[in-house]
Amino acid sequence: MPNYYQPEIETASREQILAWQNERLVKQVKHVWDNVPYYRQKMEEKGVTPDDIKSVDDLHKLPFLTKDDLRDAYPYGLMGKPLSECVRIQSTSGTTGRRVVAFYTQHDIDLWEDCCARAIVAAGGTKDDVCHVSYGYGLFTGGPGLNGGSHKVGCLTLPMSSGNTERQLQFMTDLGSTILCCTPSYAAYLAESIHEMGLRDKIKLKAGIFGAEAWSEEMRHDIEQKLGIKAYDIYGLTETSGPGVSYECSEQTGMHINEDHFIAEIIDPETGEVLPEGSKGELVFTSITKEAFPLLRYRTRDICVLTRKPCSCGRTHVKMSKPMGRSDDMLIIKGVNVFPSQIETVLLEQGYPANYQIIVDRVNHSDTLEVMVEMAPDKFSDSLADIAEQEKKLVNALKTMLGIYAKVRIVSPKSITRSEGKAVRVIDKRKI
Repeated sequence: MPNYYQPEIETASREQILAWQNERLVKQVKHVWDNVPYYRQKMEEKGVTPDDIKSVDDLHKLPFLTKDDLRDAYPYGLMGKPLSECVRIQSTSGTTGRRVVAFYTQHDIDLWEDCCARAIVAAGGTKDDVCHVSYGYGLFTGGPGLNGGSHKVGCLTLPMSSGNTERQLQFMTDLGSTILCCTPSYAAYLAESIHEMGLRDKIKLKAGIFGAEAWSEEMRHDIEQKLGIKAYDIYGLTETSGPGVSYECSEQTGMHINEDHFIAEIIDPETGEVLPEGSKGELVFTSITKEAFPLLRYRTRDICVLTRKPCSCGRTHVKMSKPMGRSDDMLIIKGVNVFPSQIETVLLEQGYPANYQIIVDRVNHSDTLEVMVEMAPDKFSDSLADIAEQEKKLVNALKTMLGIYAKVRIVSPKSITRSEGKAVRVIDKRKI
């Protein structure tokens, strides 16, 4: 078994997991009440005190936190430790509003890196591997999280960050990278570049750990085929530390949540009601070990399903499905809920590359949906009639999937800007 595998934690009984969660939740609620006035006020408004929380069964009594709360409390309003005990911050991009800044004690970082190490081991990583980290470094959590996890496993770690693809491929071939960590869109771009440069036989990759953006099963299979690897999903939020909150094992049927550090709930996004296991709804996390930024019942807005179905890998922690979309940035077009992942699925099933943009607009008080997609190399044609026929086929396939009409515009290969970080998939002009 790999050198960082933690069977006493990762294969613990349900009773043991609940015991950890009950003890840590009670302690965490008291910590937040004593040290985070912003959340204490929310508890008081709801008529809840720490004495009301005796176990996980009482979790529903606590108020939710949302990203708006984090922005309102920026920068120090949700801190649970004095600045003198904090050693780092990480931050969101701030592309949808005021930045979210998360604080970390050294203990927080150690636990976060433990979670990322578990993800690397679940993907087959050992101290004999070369871990190629192409997530962004700096304020973004991806690079620092996987970097620290790789160190804990004992891998030779290449802190590449994103960008400079030529250098990425040079180090990948010269140093024999075996595990690639980056966004799925950048993995697709690297795969494309590897084939164009004739480097496929020189690449030693065996696994990829991809996250930070939505990606479909079709995109997973496409990346696996082109790179000759097994592609693993990883999930996390800056608000809850970063990547490593959950991760896939070899079964690839969902991501195991590190339940010794996080309690997961699924709620109805409209009513806030907690839903039973197996229901599709919004994912809510409570951090039960984080000291500096201890969020309780944080609404992620990600839509998914939780399951405790036994896993062939032997891990016993609950699994979350790949997020199926978001309850807040889900596209509502002509009254229909549309997720970008649905469109991606259609494009990949029809043999088109994972390079596309979705453009939503409003014309004469009516929503319009346009999908711009690159022509696949094997479908290349300069015949207007051929292109029109391809567009017509995609229009029909998208209508079958979405239930509404989407205009399709097929463009020449490589005409859509490639992403070295998170891909910009949606341009919603209704919000501009």
